[in-house]
Amino acid sequence: MISKRIKDNKQLFTSLFNNSSDFVAYEFESLSKIRMMVCYIEGLVDRDILDRDIIESLILNVKKTKDIKYFIMASNIKEIYTVDEIVNEIVYGKVIIFAEGLKKVYTVKLSKWDKRQVDQPQAESVIRGPKEGFIEDIAVNKVLLRRRLRNNNLVYEDMRLGKQTKTMVSLAYIKGIVNEDVLRELKNRLSKINIDSILESGYIEELIEDSPKIIFSTITVTEKPDIAAAKLLEGRVAIFTDGTPHVLIVPRLFVEGLMISEDYYLRPFYASFLRALRIMAFIVTIYLPGAYVALQLYHQEMIPTVLLVSAAASREGVPLHITIETILLIIALELTKESGLRLPKNIGSTVTIFGALVIGQAAVQAGLVSAPTIILVSVTALAEFIIPQLSEGIVVYRLLVTMLGGLFGIYGVVCSFLVITTQIVSLESFGIPYAWTLAPLNLLALKDGTIRWHERKFIYRPLAIARKNIKRQVPPRGE
Repeated sequence: MISKRIKDNKQLFTSLFNNSSDFVAYEFESLSKIRMMVCYIEGLVDRDILDRDIIESLILNVKKTKDIKYFIMASNIKEIYTVDEIVNEIVYGKVIIFAEGLKKVYTVKLSKWDKRQVDQPQAESVIRGPKEGFIEDIAVNKVLLRRRLRNNNLVYEDMRLGKQTKTMVSLAYIKGIVNEDVLRELKNRLSKINIDSILESGYIEELIEDSPKIIFSTITVTEKPDIAAAKLLEGRVAIFTDGTPHVLIVPRLFVEGLMISEDYYLRPFYASFLRALRIMAFIVTIYLPGAYVALQLYHQEMIPTVLLVSAAASREGVPLHITIETILLIIALELTKESGLRLPKNIGSTVTIFGALVIGQAAVQAGLVSAPTIILVSVTALAEFIIPQLSEGIVVYRLLVTMLGGLFGIYGVVCSFLVITTQIVSLESFGIPYAWTLAPLNLLALKDGTIRWHERKFIYRPLAIARKNIKRQVPPRGE
């Protein structure tokens, strides 16, 4: 409980913050002998503004405690009355102003700390389109989205998750367009989160996803404001988490993993070609190693004779079974990728080149692996890099399909295809079919699925998501 005495309040909050060296409780008096105190966390507030516009003004002008509010040179003043509220305000970079004789305090937001500059996200680079990406500051991220959607119907709803971290989380949606059922379900799942810490949006993703045992994610993750804006305009909800540039968006459709924002900034024919290329890459990167192993072991009659003779000659003297050889090379590929990603850039690129070229060439010359298998794994790697949003599922499923191809031949590959397809078709993302537009089939939605039609053809928002205000443009006359 807040005391009327400055001395008692100082002892209370100093003990609540366990005498931490960065907790500041500064006492001072006005010229009229009114005792006051400000409390804050060092490094989270703008000291220059605090000294110039708050403390100096109070010292010079306050003559009665009831007049304090009128001499605080800030527009975001708030009165609070409980100890828990005060602690929460302090840890979020606010300044608390106490006055002798008052059982309430005033809070002023003077948050200021070092932050990374807005820059292009490395994981979602584009040639044409906006280059800026979200950063670790949630306030900046909300402004970046607001710049894209200058709309009074854009709504932010804030909450704090994590009993120890009290991380700020904000839901963003457009009122009048958002799918109310999705929004209601999302709030329900978030309200059930009871955990000590939320250090990154990945914590939230795992705790609210529909099917934790399925490898493909049913939640979109992006660092680009233009992508978030486009998704919200389709009736979705974005989840901003303080301390990370990765924004979650629900619901998600599987086909979105084969799309990029640049598809909508390019000519429709070329964008459609790129999407077809990504679909082919998805099939190749998962199933090609398994099919290769199956054909080499069990179905040689399906391989052209010239190619079969060439492959057999290249494998002469190779000591490893072809299944083990392929799996080991896939694992070596993942080791190379991880080492290149985790090391500093100038070292990571060197390690990648060394691992891919030098070690690969040496292994072929030493007769440890065959050249066709090296080529095969390299092609699957290139195909994977085209669709990075699905890379987590691709890596795991590729290994499983390769094992099944080695054990059961082409029948194992076909069965794995059926199982993976069944999983994708059976999934839902916050009540929305994950495989829409193909399952259930929607011919109208196919205009923005495997191909990208002209912008004039996009009359409606995705009908599986949008429930109201579904028309997003009025077609020109005669169309």
